[in-house]
Amino acid sequence: MNLLITGGAGYIGSHVARQLSEQGDSVTVFDNLSTGSREALLYSEKLIHADLADEKALTEAVSNGRFDAVLHFAASIVVPESVSDPLKYYSNNTANTLRLIKACVDYGIEKFIFSSTAAVYGMPSSGYADETAPPAPMNPYGASKLMSEQILRDTSLAHGLKYVVLRYFNVAGADPLLRMGQRTPNATHLIKVCCQAALGLRDRVEIFGVDYPTKDGTGVRDYIHVEDLASAHLAALSYLNDGGESSIFNVGYGEGSTVREVIEMVKKVSGVDFKVVESPRRPGDPAMLVARNEKIKNTGRWKPRYNNLEKIITDAWRWERKLNRIGG
Repeated sequence: MNLLITGGAGYIGSHVARQLSEQGDSVTVFDNLSTGSREALLYSEKLIHADLADEKALTEAVSNGRFDAVLHFAASIVVPESVSDPLKYYSNNTANTLRLIKACVDYGIEKFIFSSTAAVYGMPSSGYADETAPPAPMNPYGASKLMSEQILRDTSLAHGLKYVVLRYFNVAGADPLLRMGQRTPNATHLIKVCCQAALGLRDRVEIFGVDYPTKDGTGVRDYIHVEDLASAHLAALSYLNDGGESSIFNVGYGEGSTVREVIEMVKKVSGVDFKVVESPRRPGDPAMLVARNEKIKNTGRWKPRYNNLEKIITDAWRWERKLNRIGG
């Protein structure tokens, strides 16, 4: 297939670009490189260095590309920042997605894979979220993604665009061969933050909330290896190519780990007993958010291989050492 990947030089997008290139697809990456890196494109994928807000560059790329499908990753993703700067999120996430979807309709691209988030669920009462749960985002990040989902749904009904929305849970880890991983130095993802603390790049790790109704008082999340998350996009494309109807799928393992369990596993893998401090809860953080993943599993197309917290953390740790040029 001939594919356009927005944000394809970023953390998740680059893993997807690599997997698609390895199976023989032709990949063009559209990325402003604000958080992505040319070095993450391993197979000389064509790079269009531009921003989705640049309508001229976007139109030129889509009109000339003759693409079979678009995979859309480009977005701002930091929840606290979305609260302090909501207009950035509605611009980068919602308005840019609208612009991209319109270009697909205008130039006859018929398939669209959208990178969404479990943040659209807010705080499900049971702690488990399935695709039928009513969305109730608690922050502008989740709201910006939910608005984009609605735009896709309405456009599909009006123009026949086929789509898959993938709602991610907590992505972590790196390519097991250490060819790529998360490069963002100021990342807020817990596992990366812990690895940086173990390397001495941060002076401590903060636990936000130790009084949740969970087994150790800290929040529970569904951590998924980036390789398995990436492969879900290939499964989604296969699903659409075989005539699947537009749909929404959770992408997580259906199992949760507490913040303390993650911290202790990073300490075990790294051999470093870094400093941990306890802080009050952050507004809008659910006690537990874990995927119900039966729907994507029932397609028979997604077969996760790395459902193991120690494996996820080991790959993240090895990548962080490589990224910071630490031997061993």
